[in-house]
Amino acid sequence: MQVIGLCRFSYPAIGGFQVEHASLEERIAYLYAEDRLEERFQLMETVALPCLREQTDQDFELIIVIGDSLPKQHRERLQDITADIPQVRIHSEPPRKQRQVMKEILNKARRDPDAPCLQFRHDDDDAVSVDFVERLRQTVEDCSGLVEKSKTVAVDFNRGYVAEVGASGIAATEIHRPYYVASLGMYVRGGCNLTIMNFAHEKILRFMPTVTISDQPMFVRTHNGYNDSRQKRVKPVPVTPLTPDQVGEFEARFAIRQDDLKRVFAAD
Repeated sequence: MQVIGLCRFSYPAIGGFQVEHASLEERIAYLYAEDRLEERFQLMETVALPCLREQTDQDFELIIVIGDSLPKQHRERLQDITADIPQVRIHSEPPRKQRQVMKEILNKARRDPDAPCLQFRHDDDDAVSVDFVERLRQTVEDCSGLVEKSKTVAVDFNRGYVAEVGASGIAATEIHRPYYVASLGMYVRGGCNLTIMNFAHEKILRFMPTVTISDQPMFVRTHNGYNDSRQKRVKPVPVTPLTPDQVGEFEARFAIRQDDLKRVFAAD
């Protein structure tokens, strides 16, 4: 079954942001500010991409959506850091309405629209477990009776970590959080043109059956200076530096290597 992931990298959508701007020009200036893009690249390089390289099931694809106005040097840098991940395809678009363009991209990516597929979103500052694709596929197979009766089914791995990362390393706390973007997948029946982008992630349970798996930590959600979802007044999550055992767990489960992360952020 085809597995399609979608990642937005500073794409200047019309709508779809919790930080609002008075004009599209202001939004582009905010998204492409050098300090912000540097942090996004650091997080992409040390958090979001390593877990994809090391997926135990390599039969998936990830579409990274960028704006057609992303400066050339930044597009080339993105190409460089993803060049060794054959599953990654960079796709550029002019500014368009967020959900409309993302749904279109996902549906065009289906090799056979009459065959079922699995979809997931992947933020550029988050990680999933290295067995995420394998477990997503296996969970759908395990729930074959439910899947046969449903045009869409969400699969929610709701256990993971909130983390803060930087030159000093990683501080984190384990959480159970239902219907986060990270490690949330969706089955789509053949012939159905719904996508994971049709639904706000925290509301997806209103529209389809969902399967929740809580046995293992399956995501790392980073909190950083430019989290769109943190620009509102939200209660901070207290974090503590990783123990030596947790450092090993982050490397084994998420391919996040603290020494590499320290080096990349210290070079800022």
